[in-house]
Amino acid sequence: MSTVSLIRANSYKINELEKSIENLLEPLGGINSFVKAGDRVLLKPNLLTGSRPTKECVTRREIVYCVAKMVKEAGGKPFLGDSPAFGSAMGVAKANGYLSLLKELDLPIVEFHGKRYDIVSQEFNHLLLSKEAMAADVIINLPKLKSHVQLTMTMGVKNLFGCVPGKMKAWWHLEAGKDANRFGKMLVETAKAINPNLTIIDSIIGHEGNGPIGGEPKNLGILGASTDVFSLDRTFVEILKVNPTEIPTVAVAEEMGFCSDLKMVNFPLLKPAEVEVENWQLPTTKKPIDFGVPRIIRSTFKHLFVKFIREPMNI
Repeated sequence: MSTVSLIRANSYKINELEKSIENLLEPLGGINSFVKAGDRVLLKPNLLTGSRPTKECVTRREIVYCVAKMVKEAGGKPFLGDSPAFGSAMGVAKANGYLSLLKELDLPIVEFHGKRYDIVSQEFNHLLLSKEAMAADVIINLPKLKSHVQLTMTMGVKNLFGCVPGKMKAWWHLEAGKDANRFGKMLVETAKAINPNLTIIDSIIGHEGNGPIGGEPKNLGILGASTDVFSLDRTFVEILKVNPTEIPTVAVAEEMGFCSDLKMVNFPLLKPAEVEVENWQLPTTKKPIDFGVPRIIRSTFKHLFVKFIREPMNI
């Protein structure tokens, strides 16, 4: 039986947030049940973009700070990694105010590089995964709760697509994007291959509407955590009162048997009905998942421009 821990949390102030995350993880055994002395621990936030730093498009730096501090106290060696759509992890982190907190903890940021792994299913055996993620002793997945114009919602499973390096993500939109079910299956298989030890979803303030970038912040006052990323995503779909069949990652996870019936999930603290959200805004317009070749070319040039020209000019 999967366990999903849910609490009310209304502040990103470090002292209050530390206590909230400690309370959140207590039913899961606390951070020491995941991290042992000497473990190299990947913290995988959503570092999507540096273009809208006040709109809650990325995982809040305070969440990363508090988790990194807990990992260090447990004797682990945390590092931060992601593969943003545009630019570098360092550039996006800088634009979103991460660097002062990371400097305090001496927390390194790594760029992801791809490698093929045999554990990926036969259907997706040409999928490159981050060797930095796969080599970590522990992976802590730190997604942001957002609506999404292509996939309806983005949560824990979708955040792990960031472990597919660089513009390989765009090519997967081309290869699998014409079929929402196949694209969802690819994302589910990616999450299964990465197999995070723990997922903590940043939902104190979410991002609703035309996300993952073009929406607006919404105060929710919730934090959720689980060792089962699929059940955690399904739980938040229930909290937001969104039809799970509209979200390819959730629909496919249920079809493949990775997403537990919520009646079979253990909720040791709050239950989904106790933290239900009214009037969560889904995208007002939907965009196709598939990327045509011209769009991939434009996207690649934008990525290179941001990474090698714009970001260095801002340092």
